[in-house]
Amino acid sequence: MEPGPLNAITDVAGVRVGQATVVESANVRTGVTAILPHDGNLFREKVAGAVFVGNAFGKLAGSTQVDELGTIESPIVLTNTLSVGVAIDAVVRWTIGQPGNDAVRSVNALVGETNDGTLNDIRGLHVTREHVTSALTSARAGAVDEGAVGAGTGTVAFGWKGGIGTSSRRVRLQNDAWTIGVLVQTNYGGRLVIDGVPVWKTLTPTRRTGALPASPDGSCMIVVATDAPLDARDLKRLAARAIFALARTGSTYSNGSGDFAIAFSTHPSLRVTASTGPQPRTILPTDSVSSLFEAALDATEEAVYNSLLKAVDTSGNGETIRALPIDRLKNLFAKYGR
Repeated sequence: MEPGPLNAITDVAGVRVGQATVVESANVRTGVTAILPHDGNLFREKVAGAVFVGNAFGKLAGSTQVDELGTIESPIVLTNTLSVGVAIDAVVRWTIGQPGNDAVRSVNALVGETNDGTLNDIRGLHVTREHVTSALTSARAGAVDEGAVGAGTGTVAFGWKGGIGTSSRRVRLQNDAWTIGVLVQTNYGGRLVIDGVPVWKTLTPTRRTGALPASPDGSCMIVVATDAPLDARDLKRLAARAIFALARTGSTYSNGSGDFAIAFSTHPSLRVTASTGPQPRTILPTDSVSSLFEAALDATEEAVYNSLLKAVDTSGNGETIRALPIDRLKNLFAKYGR
């Protein structure tokens, strides 16, 4: 399917991404990635949202309220496992500090994670409130940095260096055109497959201590944005397709894998505001969403590959994880007629 002009989640108009990459000494390789659904006051203009859980071995703070109410009222922040708490604190402080939020007494901060403890001194708690705030305040439209940046600085996928990846697809439904944008934080395992090619049979990840058997464990956080008018019910179904897409890449959804997808719609008619009360809503009929589902599958699959192909060899915490070797990958694709 056709990608948007940037092939990024920011192809959905209004969506912004900010990142803070934390690299210190020889042991700290971590960071923060923030996704903002629009450039207004998110608490005052909540967006329709949903969460789908593939396997819940992980932490997605704020997911229960999203599931209950079908709305998202804060930026979506990704970081490492032990930094979820400080990220919640920073999101709450940032939200109550926004103009018009002087009387706000409850904020549902939406924060997800993967564990970057292989390359990062995760127990050192090196992500600070300032790092999270920096990611929030630096969020911009336009191209999104991929690979070993932000929340993907220290992640590992299929034994190779993982990271942040993004992609988008355009969908035409009768006289309307809609965009699906996806951003992933890859830190999961299985047997890597790209475009149907069993990469795992030929390319073996290596680390400083020698061969690195591919582990099924790990996690993947997925954020799906769309400008299509989908309500919470169909957004949950859209998020499910993003999780399903991981199977195309070789995920085995192991017991130790935390696979979460968050989906939201930026369509203005679906925003929930405290001041205006109920508004006329435009919602796509359920029987017309199949092409959007396909777009979510495609964009998620490519976002995973982009996270790997934009990564670089990374050393930290006494370990070195190699990036997927692109030249050898090209030769393998040629062998399979790709």
